[in-house]
Amino acid sequence: MVRSLPRLKLRYLLLAVNLTALWLPLLGLEALRLYESALVRQTESELVAQAAFVAASYRAALARLAPQAVADPAYGLPLATPWREQYDHETRWRPRPAQLDLAEDPVYPPPPETIPPSSPPDPHAQATGEELQSLLHDAQVITLAGIAIADTQGTVVATTGPSLGRSLMALEEVQRALTGEHMSRLRQRLPDSESPALDSISRGARLRVFVAAPVLQGQRIVAVTLLWRTPISLIQVLYGKRYHLMLATALLLGTSVIMSVLTSFAVVRPLQTLVSLAQRVTAGEQGVVVALARPVTREAAELSQAVATMAQHLEQRADYIRAFAAHVSHEFKTPLAAIRGAVELLRDHIGTMTLAERERFLGNLDQDAERLERLVRRLLELARADVMQATLTDSTDVATVVPQLAIHYQNIGRTATVLEPLPRVKAAMSEDVLESILTNLLDNTRQHGGDTVTLAVTYPVPDAELDTALLIEVSDNGPGISAANAARVFEPFFTTARSRGGTGLGLAVVKSLLTAHRGTIQLGETSTGTRMQIRLPVSRSSQI
Repeated sequence: MVRSLPRLKLRYLLLAVNLTALWLPLLGLEALRLYESALVRQTESELVAQAAFVAASYRAALARLAPQAVADPAYGLPLATPWREQYDHETRWRPRPAQLDLAEDPVYPPPPETIPPSSPPDPHAQATGEELQSLLHDAQVITLAGIAIADTQGTVVATTGPSLGRSLMALEEVQRALTGEHMSRLRQRLPDSESPALDSISRGARLRVFVAAPVLQGQRIVAVTLLWRTPISLIQVLYGKRYHLMLATALLLGTSVIMSVLTSFAVVRPLQTLVSLAQRVTAGEQGVVVALARPVTREAAELSQAVATMAQHLEQRADYIRAFAAHVSHEFKTPLAAIRGAVELLRDHIGTMTLAERERFLGNLDQDAERLERLVRRLLELARADVMQATLTDSTDVATVVPQLAIHYQNIGRTATVLEPLPRVKAAMSEDVLESILTNLLDNTRQHGGDTVTLAVTYPVPDAELDTALLIEVSDNGPGISAANAARVFEPFFTTARSRGGTGLGLAVVKSLLTAHRGTIQLGETSTGTRMQIRLPVSRSSQI
């Protein structure tokens, strides 16, 4: 059986609703921190895209101004081994996704000052830089990003800043880009003025994003591009989204209201469903009451399961009563029809009947009346067995009852053997109940042709886990029970000895009595005859 998950209690659910309303603002602050990282990645993505366009522009200008340098396989710097292997494995597409994360990546100090170059700039790179200088300034007007292009010695040949002709080799991003690596880094920004207005294009964030990328000509590095920009601050974003934030606040309040409604829904809706199902049962429908599929609270789940179980038991009882009534009417119909027929014959022809014929008809009437009497007696026994309830004080000495019944069976001309020694143990039931159970089994043996019965009592039972049950076996030498009938022997009104006075209720009474006392009965394996095995609970004073 699959173990279901534990259900929430109603009080815990209400507590969770209140805590959720309190935690929503704090969760919102955490979400804003994540959004700040998204702003940094957005800036990084923009700089990566701009670096790609600057590199493409540089290659095009270099090919036009210095075709001999482009054709020279020794021009530029070779790619470092790991980046060359990566370049060899890449296809036409070489995406560079944004990777910076405020939660994981450190923020480095501000970039170091530029230094004087160690050697004159590459003339081809210098000519290309002069060609692109005005283009960089025009681009900065739109992108607001700082841009610099350096040759393979790190000397700036074109820039939007004041570092033209200076060296960037003190910057680690440039050093690593000259090996072929694409670099992105967060650095501290020292503001050179007061914080800008919220609606200003100037950005007041305390950090700056740097992106360095190699300019490749085939598999040779011919230059380096360096771009930097301050990401938009969170305050500016919030100001720009002020109307959206007001809407979000309204949604937050609406969410609280909805949570309250859902809480009521979780409590009231299951009750309404159960009431509706109960009304359908009252109207006579069957099989409609089932446990709620996904109740929110544990109380609702337990209530629905209890109601479904109760409805199932009531339906089973109603089905049992209907079937029982049908069997009873059938069993009564046969002898009543025989009695009615005999009475009509006697009334119409009693004057012409011989004495022998009258005696035969009267004998038939007596047999049918006796059969009705047996049925009534058995039905009363079954009714008492169905409603019987065991008590904790019930106790019977098995070693006393079993020999007494064996003697009674022998007195009616049958052979009854009790296997000795009998264990001195008490069964948890009254003496008259135990006698009724064993008497029914002995009568059943007699009706089915068994003239020898063996009774055996075993305690403790070898296959029982605890010493809380005793075993009584009743075996006979009768014809036995066929495999086809073995599954039906405990059904009410099922009998193969109706012609010998059997009512089909004896074993049903036995089973009901045992069920009421937490006992069981089953057919045991035997090569001849029939063996009934009864397991009875042992009284608390288990052994005498």
